[in-house]
Amino acid sequence: MTTAELARLLADRLPAIDLHGVIVEEADDQDIRLRFPFRDDLLGPNDIFSGPTLLGFADTAIYAAGQAALGAESVPLVSTMSTTFMRPAQAADVVTLSRVIRRGKRLLNAEAWLFSHTPIDPILHATATCVVKAWR
Repeated sequence: MTTAELARLLADRLPAIDLHGVIVEEADDQDIRLRFPFRDDLLGPNDIFSGPTLLGFADTAIYAAGQAALGAESVPLVSTMSTTFMRPAQAADVVTLSRVIRRGKRLLNAEAWLFSHTPIDPILHATATCVVKAWR
């Protein structure tokens, strides 16, 4: 799936609250790179991103990796997600790197790494199991 195809698919299938103005920067092979543009209204105390916002970014990143691996005919539904917060996310764009680790007929496993502005020091790591369903 190309970068443009994945961007279009996410815009068509996800509600605006899950998109947060997301930019699909890369959709090569199994690696998906998304950028969530910074907005002041996503900050919590001490000018760091709120935890629920970061969890939403991780969920969207995992969904994007699953969707890119499955194509338009199927949809990955996150059934379990384990998350580790590694450090606070500062007031900057959040970049995610995600990929499918294992793909089966009915389940897939994926992971997402979140970074402040550039993929150097991670702020969050999430792993998830998704149920694979036919689209419509």
